[in-house]
Amino acid sequence: MDPTSMRSALLAALTVLASLAGGAARADDKPLVLLELFTSQGCSNCPPADALVTELAMRDDVLPLALHVDYWDYIGWADSFAKPEYAARQKAYARVAGQGSVYTPQIVIGGVDHVVGFKPMTVADLLQAHAAQPRQVSVKVELVGDVLRIVCVAEKTGDLPGRMNVDLVAFEPEATVKIARGENAGTTITYTNIVTSWERLGSWDGTGTFEVNAPAPSGGPRAVIVQEDGPGRVLSVFRLP
Repeated sequence: MDPTSMRSALLAALTVLASLAGGAARADDKPLVLLELFTSQGCSNCPPADALVTELAMRDDVLPLALHVDYWDYIGWADSFAKPEYAARQKAYARVAGQGSVYTPQIVIGGVDHVVGFKPMTVADLLQAHAAQPRQVSVKVELVGDVLRIVCVAEKTGDLPGRMNVDLVAFEPEATVKIARGENAGTTITYTNIVTSWERLGSWDGTGTFEVNAPAPSGGPRAVIVQEDGPGRVLSVFRLP
């Protein structure tokens, strides 16, 4: 995407995000919407989507996460944040959705809605739709010494899947990269909410209370994500303060 087109696209994105401002304040009893961006430093179409994540990260009703994939590394620039497990997660989403290929940029909202390319209006509509859905699982996190005690309780049991995964995600708030080769050669890009680890804490069938302990984070923000196995729909997102 040329610089003029990118500026126009970003302006459109900012306009769309401004339309969501009425929902920016998130009360404790309202859901936090998970948005995953599959991106790459070597993808020339990705910078507008990366910038969209930066804008969304300033909101407190959305948790945007950037998962950098490694399958474009061969075209001249190895993504410094990429891990093969993030590409595997994207391929798992594609498999569940019956899609034969994966692309960048791709956004997955709430674990179920896929947006390929840079489409801020579509993203805005989906964020509003997911924000309107009632929370199905409540998550509480307590720091006890050097241990995080995580407790999950179903708020609505009738519509819960039979298997849910409880994951702990770590992410870096911001990093700037000077890209020397590949499709984005000569550009400097700031990335936001870069996923650095995605750890499975356990699985749960939705009955009773799920409790698990994890080491207290030593650096960088964390979030607890409860998601249907597959991966499928996201049942709850808790961002650690």
